[in-house]
Amino acid sequence: MKPAAPIRVAFVLPNLAAGGAERVALSLLAGLDRQRCRALLIVLREDGALRAALPADVALYSTGRPRLLTAFVPLLRTLRRTQPDVLFSTLGYVNLAVLVLARLLAKRPRVVIREANMPSASLPRQNLAGPLVLGYRLLYRIADAVIASSRQMANELAQRFAVPAARLHVLANPVDSAGLRRQATPPVRAPGDGARYVACGRLTAQKGFDRLLDMLPSLPGAWQLTILGDGPDYDALTRQAAALGLGDRVRLAGFAANPWSWFAGADALLLPSRWEGQSNVALEALACGCPVIATPEAGGIGELADEAAGAVQLAQIGAPFLAALAAVRPAPPACPRPSLLPARYEAAAVLAQFQRLLEG
Repeated sequence: MKPAAPIRVAFVLPNLAAGGAERVALSLLAGLDRQRCRALLIVLREDGALRAALPADVALYSTGRPRLLTAFVPLLRTLRRTQPDVLFSTLGYVNLAVLVLARLLAKRPRVVIREANMPSASLPRQNLAGPLVLGYRLLYRIADAVIASSRQMANELAQRFAVPAARLHVLANPVDSAGLRRQATPPVRAPGDGARYVACGRLTAQKGFDRLLDMLPSLPGAWQLTILGDGPDYDALTRQAAALGLGDRVRLAGFAANPWSWFAGADALLLPSRWEGQSNVALEALACGCPVIATPEAGGIGELADEAAGAVQLAQIGAPFLAALAAVRPAPPACPRPSLLPARYEAAAVLAQFQRLLEG
């Protein structure tokens, strides 16, 4: 029997910025079985730090329009030209556009969308929050498959947006533990005595670095904090650290192409987020043997804490978070410590499940 032709899967992203949702999408794209799927990537614009991470065999199309409103027609033309069998998107406002575009194509593709954040926390903070909520209620239920990164998120999508249970799927973020651990060797650690903390993420209000800094003047000991990442709040956070007298304790190190060596060298990863979907940095820190201290608001972190017993500590911002920080004991590692990541987050298992979703 002649083998079936590979299905054509179009991934749609706004750009190639180094955000968590973009990184997950590219990991899923790169891990597809090339005998069964032929992937292409369509972006509104092709700038971003993840451009180099795109596999060489994946065709890249760009609308050249940075805003979805002006990119809608060029995006439709690209889809008509490429004729994908499946459309995949992972950012809410792009998900809505993809669900509309699919119905404007002569050959309707299967549509698989992934929700990147907890809607109850993220949507109220978006521009045009009201229309977005309405769009979720009208359109998410008609997707062929809706991916949530946690059971908590899946329950919210079912209850608040009436997504049918048969179309909801919980899919962990994929982590290549072996690859990360190779890049994490040798560990990197700020010099000196005392506990060494690391935080990582885009410098925006979502990640909560401002409220982390507010707590730190009360933390005793010879600790150091390195914050990895870039974003619009860089200058404000730099001024805040200086105003709090933390200039010699807190370093905003900017974007790091290899944050994993920092995770491996730290005594704890700090996750003070106001909201998340499923935190990539928490998963990757665990893969590098680094325990995590996180706020309960950080999306599916509670489920991860249950699975990675003792490796993830949840603490409310304020005195509980400070107490968790103070309890950390410095232990400089010579090599990455054993992985703390539960097996279901390993890339091979996640990619096999994702492949089945694409194929219906």
